[in-house]
Amino acid sequence: MSCDGCSIAVTGATNPSVEDLLTGGVSGLPTVVLHHPVLSVENGTEFIRPFKEAADGELDAPYVVIYEGSIADERIAAEFGGYWSAMGDQAIESGERPFPTSERLATMASNAAAVIAIGTCATWGGIPSSIGNPTGAMSVMDFLGADYRSALGLPVINIPGCAPIGDNFTETVSAILMFLQGMGPLPEFDELGRPAWLFGETVHRACTRAGYYEEGVFAENYGDKECLVEIGCWGPVVNCNIVSRGAQSHMGGCMAAGGVCIGCTMPGFPDKFSPFYKAPPGSGISGTASKAVGFGIRRLRSLSNRAVSRETRWDRVEGGRVPSGWGNIQKPDIVDNVVHFFYEKIQFAGSRRPGRGDHRNWATDVPEHVMPPEQEQEDTYQPGDTR
Repeated sequence: MSCDGCSIAVTGATNPSVEDLLTGGVSGLPTVVLHHPVLSVENGTEFIRPFKEAADGELDAPYVVIYEGSIADERIAAEFGGYWSAMGDQAIESGERPFPTSERLATMASNAAAVIAIGTCATWGGIPSSIGNPTGAMSVMDFLGADYRSALGLPVINIPGCAPIGDNFTETVSAILMFLQGMGPLPEFDELGRPAWLFGETVHRACTRAGYYEEGVFAENYGDKECLVEIGCWGPVVNCNIVSRGAQSHMGGCMAAGGVCIGCTMPGFPDKFSPFYKAPPGSGISGTASKAVGFGIRRLRSLSNRAVSRETRWDRVEGGRVPSGWGNIQKPDIVDNVVHFFYEKIQFAGSRRPGRGDHRNWATDVPEHVMPPEQEQEDTYQPGDTR
């Protein structure tokens, strides 16, 4: 049960791309043969044949099962003489019947080198398995059980996301193929079967808006540049690398586009993140603490920012004046000078201050601008002149 969004996301992967995997374009990796219900050129019995050969142990090469979408409980549909989801036909005594995808997965999983669930529907059940659904939908891990092991002894590998980042999938597949080729160790996976190097950090830790959270500044409306926690972002508690990697070609992503994190990579999605676009319960405590601490941090950083936004020459030679024609920049006041005095004491404690003394390498006044001889005449430029 899938919307095919995961397949679409993977076709946009670039590092490596699907094309690289299919053509052997990645050094050291074998050429991958893809059997996909949408992307394959075969159809009918020709398309189904490799699946049957794999299930019967007659395929002449190792294979990896990649499952997209949640798995419906076919027992519910069978009570009414129907089925939820099927691929191909199955021979029975009375002829043929649609072969449920859940049964096809069950027949292929035991001989597979690995089973990879792609997308939140396949990894955790996703939206089709939310409370009140009529299908009894579940994840691949729920369906195969905790005791499942592939032919190489691997539990189900999960790459969540709705839709997942395409590069997360192709990178994981490449790492597994390296392992199957004996060219590297088995990649590290966490306790839920996720690639640990991809899902080990929360969204918030890499978010470009996290600095605002630290200083206690929060967006009030969509489109604001500040931290989005108070308008529904769950980033601080969600494991995902969308911010650091981007949605496609290292570009885009939820927060980069101004959207909030709704937790789509997590096992509790969507039920435990509903209602969307409402501040998470925990944000009241953490947000208040950030505001209290951030109030002082912002002001101290503002003073430091003003100090380091000035050349040393401006402070020591030009009497605090900034020779910028873009605006009237205020000279340091008493508070600035006092803070900067103690700041420098701490900054250079136990260290040698650079330089050889005040004014040693600077003139004591500002030199006059000297024009080239050909420009010394009075400037009579008028609009329309060609010189």
